[in-house]
Amino acid sequence: MTPEETDILLVEDTEGDAELAIRILRREHPAVNIFTVSDGEEALDFLFCRGPFSARSFENPPKVVLLDLKLPKLDGVEVLEQVKADDRTKAIPIVVLTSSREETDLIRSYDLGANSYVQKPVNFDQFRQTLKTLGQYWMVINQLPLHAGSVDRMTSDL
Repeated sequence: MTPEETDILLVEDTEGDAELAIRILRREHPAVNIFTVSDGEEALDFLFCRGPFSARSFENPPKVVLLDLKLPKLDGVEVLEQVKADDRTKAIPIVVLTSSREETDLIRSYDLGANSYVQKPVNFDQFRQTLKTLGQYWMVINQLPLHAGSVDRMTSDL
């Protein structure tokens, strides 16, 4: 799987959590292409098509980003802030998927433009059901514009 084929960008620094999430998502949604990065800097490089991901195009954004908050290099809040502040990436849905139960993290995430905030269940069956539901919603039910900048182009024509 290449970065150009990404439907889900999983930003998770805990290897066990990332492997479990990938296994569940692939089992429940086998046609979904998942790309994983392990820190906030890599996530921004991926989303902004720079560094090792410079061959990517803004024309092919992930359908959703599953973003942990507690990340090395740059935390998830900083990633969220930068992605939602840029016209090229602000329409990409970001689901904060974190173990944080801090009310301040929840409020800050929504203030910065998170599309959803989900606390990772500790129970395996609940975690599986949560990821199954997230995949179903973001890959099947939710409708996105063809290009991340489409929303701006549409409203500027009004």
